[in-house]
Amino acid sequence: MAEYQEKNAPVTVGETYDVSITDIAKEGDGIARIEGFVIFVPATKVGDNVKIKVNKVMRKFAIAEKVE
Repeated sequence: MAEYQEKNAPVTVGETYDVSITDIAKEGDGIARIEGFVIFVPATKVGDNVKIKVNKVMRKFAIAEKVE
């Protein structure tokens, strides 16, 4: 399955980034932001500083996973 990549997003599918979790979504996922762009990161909490790998980029947000 080809990964969808939104062209105007400041993050890229498959890339890793160092982020800080600043909010929690209604579903419980941590929220980080890069250039104001929202990234949902499951299994994180506010205050976490984590390395993430972007799995999916949509028009208004991205979904990433925490990597060690």
